[in-house]
Amino acid sequence: MKRREFIKKAAFATAASVLPLTGHAASTGDKKKPMNVIFILADDLGWSDTTLYGNTSLYKTPNIERLARRGMTFTRAYANSPLCSPTRASILTGQTPARHGSTSPGHHRPEVRMKASVAPAAAPKHKAIGTRSVTRLDTAFPTLGKLMKTAGYQTAHFGKWHLGPEPFSPLQHGFDVDIPHHPGPGPAGSYVAPWRFRKFKANRPGEHIEDRMADEATGWMKSAGKARPFFMNYWQFSVHAPFDAKKELIKEYRKKIDPKNEQKSPTYAAMVHSLDDAVGALLDAVDKKGVADRTIVIFISDNGGNMYNRIEADGGVTPTSNFPLRGGKASMYEGGIRVPCIVVWPGVVKPGARSDEIIQASDFYPTLLNGLAIDLPKNHRIDGVDITPALKGGKLDRKGIFTYFPHSPPVPDWLPPSMSVHSGDWKLIRLFHGGRKGAHDYRLYNLAKDIGEKDNLAASHPEKVKTLDRMIENHIKDTKAVVPQPNPRFDPKLYKPEHIGLPASKWRAAKNPKGKSRGKKT
Repeated sequence: MKRREFIKKAAFATAASVLPLTGHAASTGDKKKPMNVIFILADDLGWSDTTLYGNTSLYKTPNIERLARRGMTFTRAYANSPLCSPTRASILTGQTPARHGSTSPGHHRPEVRMKASVAPAAAPKHKAIGTRSVTRLDTAFPTLGKLMKTAGYQTAHFGKWHLGPEPFSPLQHGFDVDIPHHPGPGPAGSYVAPWRFRKFKANRPGEHIEDRMADEATGWMKSAGKARPFFMNYWQFSVHAPFDAKKELIKEYRKKIDPKNEQKSPTYAAMVHSLDDAVGALLDAVDKKGVADRTIVIFISDNGGNMYNRIEADGGVTPTSNFPLRGGKASMYEGGIRVPCIVVWPGVVKPGARSDEIIQASDFYPTLLNGLAIDLPKNHRIDGVDITPALKGGKLDRKGIFTYFPHSPPVPDWLPPSMSVHSGDWKLIRLFHGGRKGAHDYRLYNLAKDIGEKDNLAASHPEKVKTLDRMIENHIKDTKAVVPQPNPRFDPKLYKPEHIGLPASKWRAAKNPKGKSRGKKT
């Protein structure tokens, strides 16, 4: 669809004949000031990739800091998965991947799979057979886009989707506008034009896709009618692969590289810079439109920072480091799932506030619907909780959050198919059938004392393991999750426990003649 067709459709959506606001949707008590919503979702942005938490000296994110001054920064916010599509599906449905079935990001591939299933087989070296993920977001779901549109909102989606091409695109999930209408896992070919998006051309040579998305989003926001509020997804392509950026920014950051710093990629630093510029452009547009006092802004990432790719232009270094967290994207350790998060909600959130409450991306579904007085859909189970008490500075009444990842891609700090629960200071990871004779294996950490997850306390705290594992089992039963199964072809002679936590490139270097762990605490 061409841009002028999108704009025409957006203009039509502002007409008075469209559905009126239901109830007092989008209101905080004053029906004359309905609340707009901007949902900013970064792609692969790690917890240590912004200046919010004091863990980077290389990356510069002044606009994200500017956003934080307007709202609440969460120190313990989590994606629903260490990979992107599952978290995206959770945001739109309020469900965990265990329930909606999207557990890996294969939504751009040709195969259409609408139900999760156990994989046909696993190699004899694996103790468990993993699962096969859903590959499309079913249009039967009452997604945020659909519910907002039905409530009378003007709706638009800009940037990455990765939940399925037509007929599973944003246009079928309640969004009037979808730019650039791209189903892929990242930008088409490059961040800097010329790129290869279908029917979406650059306005000028060397145009950066994040600059263009910000232009499109702010242009739509400017044209959005004043009579009805708007709901806008701004789901950034940044900072997903491919790893390229504006040459002038790469040159600038190359001068700032400290070899002793864990973060040493000037290209990635330049990508973070452009991501932050886009956030600033949205804030400027909100201010210029005069709606800052009635616009909710949510900022979060879909999973942790990438620690497994290499950027050859920077000497083969990894894109980023999530230190002090362990692991990264595609890992069940904190580096893969703990993410930066800010919520701006005028009249609810105190500007400049911080919260240590545990929240998860799926929580925004019930929080937005309840806060905007939009009825929760019937016959649709919701796993997220309303985090309004936390937004007001209080505590949340929740026992824990669950992360389900029944896959084992060989990235640094990978684990066999697993599921975790966070409860208070504790985190338990269940490795499906990773123990003896088909039993599960466990990793238990006290994150208050061991944020780097170096000391596995499972053996010394068996009762805590039992309590938390019961929570995992209850969630599996409640969601009717398709779970990994014992591998009938498992051959103990081929099992290499010393490979756990190592990327495939280092498997040959790992030696373990006695079949024991490599000595480090896990």
